[in-house]
Amino acid sequence: METTTIAITKNAKEQMKEFGNKGESYSEIIFKLLKSAKERQLHDLLMNEDGSISIDEALSKAKEKWQK
Repeated sequence: METTTIAITKNAKEQMKEFGNKGESYSEIIFKLLKSAKERQLHDLLMNEDGSISIDEALSKAKEKWQK
């Protein structure tokens, strides 16, 4: 795998170690953190209630719209 060098502060490096296990590379730790961040973003997106209505309200609106 091709590698590159990135510059981070010593503080960031020390904090990143807290997320790793013995023997894990920094790349493995970063991938683990990225996976967690993506899962969190998806969770936040799916659980966002902005613009949503309750089931009862949706049923009421549907009954009004589709009266027999």
